[in-house]
Amino acid sequence: MEGQQGKETEISFLRRFLSHDSGPFAQFVKYGAIGVASTLVQMAVFYLLASTVCKCLGPDDWAVKWFGLPHVDVSHVVRGFRFAVDTVLGFTAANVFCWLMNRMFVFRPGKFAWYKEFGMFFGAAAGAMALATGISWVLINWVGLQTTAAVVIEVLVSFLVNFFVRKFFIFKG
Repeated sequence: MEGQQGKETEISFLRRFLSHDSGPFAQFVKYGAIGVASTLVQMAVFYLLASTVCKCLGPDDWAVKWFGLPHVDVSHVVRGFRFAVDTVLGFTAANVFCWLMNRMFVFRPGKFAWYKEFGMFFGAAAGAMALATGISWVLINWVGLQTTAAVVIEVLVSFLVNFFVRKFFIFKG
């Protein structure tokens, strides 16, 4: 009997945690987990394209060295263009995934029509990415910050800006 009651309590906790009424701390934790998953989606799409359809990995790229992904010998201009294409497609796939997961598990949808909500969600992500990239660029160029440290700051700024914009302006909360 106790084992069954314990399982029911765990299931009840999980249902409350996954619901839209789980509270701000749970929202923040779920938002973070979805952000990590979205980043993995973006990287998976990017590297799938970068190593197959729209090759942009050079022979000295760490992904080629560590994972044996195929590389291409093309000019920097061609490689840069393909990189941009792969990045945009990965960003798009990740943000569609992120929007769907946030609607299902984090924020209450319905403040706007779904297409407006999606446009605002996507726009906020692009704006946060631009803001965070700008901050990182300034820190690298004017302060001499290491690139890896700038990447960490970029991720944190994007995460926080996106959370607050999405929580207070796009979704019902």
